Amino acid sequence: MKPELQIVDAHMHLWDLSRIPYPWLTPPLPVGITGDVSSIARNYLLDDYLRDLAANDSRVRVLKAVHVEAGADPAASVAETRWLQSIADVRGFPQAIVAHAELEKPGAAALLEQHAAHANVRGIRQILNWHPDPGKSYTPRDLLADESWRKGFALLARHGLSFDLQIYPAQMAAAARLAARHPDTPVILNHTGMPLDRNTAGVEAWRAGLRALAAQPNVSVKVSGLAMLDWRWTRDSLKPFVHETLEIFGAGRVMIASNFPVDRLFGTAAAFYDAYRSLLAGASEEERARLFARNAERIYRIQ
Repeated sequence: MKPELQIVDAHMHLWDLSRIPYPWLTPPLPVGITGDVSSIARNYLLDDYLRDLAANDSRVRVLKAVHVEAGADPAASVAETRWLQSIADVRGFPQAIVAHAELEKPGAAALLEQHAAHANVRGIRQILNWHPDPGKSYTPRDLLADESWRKGFALLARHGLSFDLQIYPAQMAAAARLAARHPDTPVILNHTGMPLDRNTAGVEAWRAGLRALAAQPNVSVKVSGLAMLDWRWTRDSLKPFVHETLEIFGAGRVMIASNFPVDRLFGTAAAFYDAYRSLLAGASEEERARLFARNAERIYRIQ
């Protein structure tokens, strides 16, 4: 029997569609880079998550978890945080919350203050993926180039908040410059940098972007979400992205994360964690403890 893997999951989601509106989970369902999301367009609560992570003899035990904002209607972002904190107060999970804020909006300062008033809030995510192809963009323009957005980003340090950075490789150089201007704001790159284009030029752009970000000591990265761009993934198709991310950032700044239930569209938690275990078998015991648990505890300041 394989040994139990104790994890601190650095990226997971919950939602209650009867409480909070999530446009991307509400019919008519949009079709984005993840394809058909109908199988997860239903309530996904804490017990569902814990059951998924423990299913199929995964031998995974979730010690702690970081909840990342799940695409709620922006007007409901504080309601989402309030709901998650109420769960944490009773159940202990999630131990850290990454809330949503539209940093370019005039009310950003007040919104950050509201989020930061919740005990488990550690950071903010605003998805920034922009691409010339509208079908691949999450935003109508590249907010990294927006001066109002950058002013909003500068407010994070006032509340001791980190920023979860979800972008494409073509945006990484600008994001590295932003991180350099704000060395006191931890920046966490989501989903392995989302290597959208898998041709030689695309992979090299991803690699160069990772190096630019890794040059900033306040930037770390989550290995997760690769299946969103590789629906028929295998261990071998994940291998170069997992290994190169670890090589570029080092074992002290990489976190392995589930991205459930979104990654459930493409496989079970047992399948993903078996692949990660196998791909990281060459790491030392101490390095694996960092990758699967301790880095997330430190970066998200979970006691």
